[in-house]
Amino acid sequence: MKRLLVLFTATALALTASAAVETYKFDPAHSSVAFTVRHVFSQVPGSFAKVQGTIVVDREHMTKSSVDVTIDVTSLTTNNEKRDNHLRSDAFFDVAKFPTATFKSTSWTEADDDVYDVAGDLTIKGVTKPTTIHVMVLGFGPGMAPGTMVSGWRATVGLKRSDFGVNGPAMLGKAIGDDVVVTADVEADLVKSETPAAAADAPKPDPAKSDAQK
Repeated sequence: MKRLLVLFTATALALTASAAVETYKFDPAHSSVAFTVRHVFSQVPGSFAKVQGTIVVDREHMTKSSVDVTIDVTSLTTNNEKRDNHLRSDAFFDVAKFPTATFKSTSWTEADDDVYDVAGDLTIKGVTKPTTIHVMVLGFGPGMAPGTMVSGWRATVGLKRSDFGVNGPAMLGKAIGDDVVVTADVEADLVKSETPAAAADAPKPDPAKSDAQK
């Protein structure tokens, strides 16, 4: 019995030690960020055509994961050119001054099987707010191209545009809702995989050399 227990413990430790830390990059052709906002009574959809991001995961310890996302706000579209130009103007997003929005995670908390509440800092129009995004892990597996690996994700969050200064002209009053529902669907390609030990043993930058090169 003791031998079995020792063998089981050793195997478990070996599996834990060999768990890989994986880095995935958003595939822009198969990723999107969409939103809906009320106009009078109906919901108007829109999206951002350009988004990039990096997800770092250890599938054995998903709560140690991290995600870093950048949205090109200039790529906003609601399929109406006049409205899109208005939304990009300084009345709303002011993309000339604030062309990107970002999210950087600070913690992942398991909410259910393959579901996580991801807390982090969301920056829109130069305003940063702590925000929690609901993230579903859709899966990991082979991609379409031979030898590739991909992951799938869906993220949702409810925001108030007034929290970020995306107010619009006062004349519009309450015609436009303050609540915005954002949904991100992401396919991300595996670009790096290494064991925690390998990551720890990787050579660290020499601050002295870095300073000398400046």
